[in-house]
Amino acid sequence: MRDVVVVGGSIAALTAVETLRMEDFDGRITVLSDEDLPPYTRVPLSKGVLAGRETADDVVLAPLSAEVDLHLRTPATGLDTDNRVVLTPAGPVPYDGLVIATGARARRIGTPNQAERVLRSYDDGLRLRDHLGRASSVLIVGGGFLGMEIASTARALGRDVTVVDLAPPLDRLLGTTVGGHVRSVAEQAGVRFVLTHGGVRLLGAPFPTAVETADGRRLEADLIVSAVGDVPNVEWLAGSGLPVAGGVLVDERCRVSPHVVAAGDVAVFTTGDGGLTRIPSWTNAVEQARCAAKALLHGDDALAYRPSRYAWTEQFGLDVKMVGPADPQGEPAVLDGSLDAGSALLAWPDAGAPRTVVAVNHHTPPAKLKRLLRPAAVAAA
Repeated sequence: MRDVVVVGGSIAALTAVETLRMEDFDGRITVLSDEDLPPYTRVPLSKGVLAGRETADDVVLAPLSAEVDLHLRTPATGLDTDNRVVLTPAGPVPYDGLVIATGARARRIGTPNQAERVLRSYDDGLRLRDHLGRASSVLIVGGGFLGMEIASTARALGRDVTVVDLAPPLDRLLGTTVGGHVRSVAEQAGVRFVLTHGGVRLLGAPFPTAVETADGRRLEADLIVSAVGDVPNVEWLAGSGLPVAGGVLVDERCRVSPHVVAAGDVAVFTTGDGGLTRIPSWTNAVEQARCAAKALLHGDDALAYRPSRYAWTEQFGLDVKMVGPADPQGEPAVLDGSLDAGSALLAWPDAGAPRTVVAVNHHTPPAKLKRLLRPAAVAAA
């Protein structure tokens, strides 16, 4: 293998490149990205970038080696697997090995004639920051990590903030105990929550200025932001023959075929019960990219991917870290501290299966959180 092409400019793309070099791959590496910036981290977009404290220089990751050919503003438009060629507006790019790391884009719920505000890229962050600077009230559709982080930043800037969701925000991620605690802190900070069981419709064009809930309520704001998940970028793979089902379907080593691997938000795995799962998080993008790059070079000798399921969020003065399946059920065991005291380490035991551990403003390193997944941890606490 002499030529590896990496499609995408994400953290998964950068990690794949770094891993290839660490594995002593000395062939040519070409990176194709449709963005204006070199690979960057999206973590600060909802925080420092949106608040105006961080710029492009702060989010761009370590520069790629001079031995890597980086092509910005060069989207992949197609894939010819028979001839091993990635198609681009600038012409075909041949490969011996291919890493698909095209990530995902923000899901939109508006109509085509609405300029829906979302936050996925650095450019999205700049646009949203400008809109936020002119707004006194903000309504956010979606109460996941991203939506709540946007709410936290907007409230810290003095905006009137409302979050609309189908279920209590964060419960489906952190469980009712921690989710309820974060919402309580957000409400104390002045955030209003509205639940609607039938979704919402955006009103106004080109820029939405209100939403209508399924039961007819109309909620207005100067700025409407959609934070309702993402959609994997797989359209360019149409006609390629690769298995695409809500993402690029990969095996336990992140392989699509012997010469093609995928990692990050675009990758989809088969679960033990035959279903499909996608793990859109920064940590898993990094871990998948390492696995994918090694599998591209070493095939079956590479280790299988084992998701750590580590994720974190910072909002309303809370640093929340979690390891394990989302939406833990029931009351957790308290390993240290308490939520009322402002710092807690919590665990949800589940005999015979992995469990979830959550740290709230608790100085527990991620590695220790992962070790706490051992079933004996609660019993020994």
